[in-house]
Amino acid sequence: MMVHMEVSWLRVLLDNISSYLSLSSMDDLSSNPAHKYYTRGEDIGKLIKPVLENLIDSDAAPSELLNNGFEELDQYVDELREQFQSWQPLSTRIFYVLRIESLASKLRESSLEVFQLLKHCEQHLPADLISPSFEECIELVKLVARDEISYTIDQALKDQKKGVGPTSEVLVKIAESTGLRSNQEILIEGVVLTNMKEDAELTDNDTEAEYLDGLISLTTQMHEYLSDIKQAQLRCPVRVPSDFRCSLSLELMTDPVIVASGQTYERVFIQKWIDMGLMVCPKTRQALSHTTLTPNFIVRAFLASWCETNNVYPPDPLELIHSSEPFPLLVESVRASSSENGHSESLDAEELRQVFSRSASAPGIVSEVVCKTKRNNNAAADRSLTRSNTPWKFPEERHWRHPGIIPATVRETGSSSSIETEVKKLIDDLKSSSLDTQREATARIRILARNSTDNRIVIARCEAIPSLVSLLYSTDERIQADAVTCLLNLSINDNNKSLIAESGAIVPLIHVLKTGYLEEAKANSAATLFSLSVIEEYKTEIGEAGAIEPLVDLLGSGSLSGKKDAATALFNLSIHHENKTKVIEAGAVRYLVELMDPAFGMVEKAVVVLANLATVREGKIAIGEEGGIPVLVEVVELGSARGKENATAALLQLCTHSPKFCNNVIREGVIPPLVALTKSGTARGKEKAQNLLKYFKAHRQSNQRRG
Repeated sequence: MMVHMEVSWLRVLLDNISSYLSLSSMDDLSSNPAHKYYTRGEDIGKLIKPVLENLIDSDAAPSELLNNGFEELDQYVDELREQFQSWQPLSTRIFYVLRIESLASKLRESSLEVFQLLKHCEQHLPADLISPSFEECIELVKLVARDEISYTIDQALKDQKKGVGPTSEVLVKIAESTGLRSNQEILIEGVVLTNMKEDAELTDNDTEAEYLDGLISLTTQMHEYLSDIKQAQLRCPVRVPSDFRCSLSLELMTDPVIVASGQTYERVFIQKWIDMGLMVCPKTRQALSHTTLTPNFIVRAFLASWCETNNVYPPDPLELIHSSEPFPLLVESVRASSSENGHSESLDAEELRQVFSRSASAPGIVSEVVCKTKRNNNAAADRSLTRSNTPWKFPEERHWRHPGIIPATVRETGSSSSIETEVKKLIDDLKSSSLDTQREATARIRILARNSTDNRIVIARCEAIPSLVSLLYSTDERIQADAVTCLLNLSINDNNKSLIAESGAIVPLIHVLKTGYLEEAKANSAATLFSLSVIEEYKTEIGEAGAIEPLVDLLGSGSLSGKKDAATALFNLSIHHENKTKVIEAGAVRYLVELMDPAFGMVEKAVVVLANLATVREGKIAIGEEGGIPVLVEVVELGSARGKENATAALLQLCTHSPKFCNNVIREGVIPPLVALTKSGTARGKEKAQNLLKYFKAHRQSNQRRG
């Protein structure tokens, strides 16, 4: 039976379908993670649209059932259109695709029902309404794909609970179906899902929180799987330490920096992450309390030495970040991956600190590295660690390794249970009344903690840290030095940093810093305090515990390695505003200016601390009075790219503070190197140079008006 239906209502439905089909002209539709579902809706819309047009032009009117069917179709078409138009790149892709998939499935089923109803009443419709036949339309709709990623995800979560999955094939399928193509997209998804989980927990929605927790685990496994694939693709002749690879780029780092969460990343990649508005740590998903990027001198130094020793040449990070696909792609990487298994190797923490802190007067062993980019048959980036004709330098430091120090090639590791048994015995020996027994135990733990990330975890889990902390007060110089070095090695593990600090190690470390029997112990104490201070809350605690004055003393009168460790620790502590004044009042500026002499090999370390201190009034005055202006100008002219950036930042602070300082800076001849910096410096260096030149111009005009 046919009933009258207003033509205007049919036009609304027709307009909605036309609006949906017009989405194909959107510039960003192809990058939408649910793009394939748009195509399915498009196929159905193109079948329905001529039927609606013919109905409007004819005198026939649909039945009530058809009215309901068309109304339902209108709802799904409208919702799908809104979903595609409202897509935001920083929203959750998994939930978005699941929502789109649900609507697309409903649209498919609803359109089938409509065509079946039309088929049943086609004898009441004009002939031009049924060409092609509704039977053909039904078959065409049935051909529209209906594979559901929701089922795959639900099954993966169930398997995950049972501890039997998911497989790598399932991970890749989920990633491909939800638009999680690149490592960056996977990490962003983890961050967004974590925020959603926190919201669910706040509203006591335990079911949703549990579901989200499962999805977070899936994204973590995707990241780890991609990381393993990239490890295999590095084609390095030796195992690459996992500590040397950036979690964002998955490549060897060349300019590692520490963020507020304590994690280390390649500078240009984490800066790109922050510039996107992502104020969270990609790895821990913690909110970042600030955007300061602290150079990780320790990792950079050991990385450079390792690369030189093993004849490995990392890619240029700037070339990577400016490529069409700066972040590794999961699906393409799976297709391009070799059959070889990747290996990982942990940092040798003690060697790392030794490499960082030894004499810089030796010839620079690692002065330049080269990069080369290859592309495989699928046009996916395969950045090989091989030599090319394009020289490229590690940033800032050029004198990392003493020629007599050879990184250890033998790794003392065993099964977790055998190491745990040995460590428990060694902890008992640490408590022995025999100095010889204590001495042997601390020396052995030092070796174990140096060799392996797994060993560091086992040693901490066996609760060796409190016993090692107590030995910082030992009257035996060897026991004290080995105990502090054990803590330094253990602190490389991020979780161990908190365990060490919470075991009350900060005050005993300061005791060693002040009264240590050996220079090695003092230097390693400073390095350990630096390691702990990468966690924001410990910056305050270390400063309030009285570490700054002995660190400044070490900066002024310690060995060269001690000076370097002290400078690094003071830099990190001075990020915290309350510590800046303490560092200045302890007399650090005079020593830092002295260490700007290239003969010490500490120009980069000294200038970055001065740039930090120049942000407060007392620091500006001290730098000006201690003769810091000429050496800062010299760095702007002759320093490294990062050194020029920091020196210019410090000079900008001084000039805007005092007309006298401004005149002194100009007299030192800073303008030509500043002009050069605006053309060839880092992004921040260019900005600071431009601002300083603008200030000089305004300063000159002000003087002319007064004259």
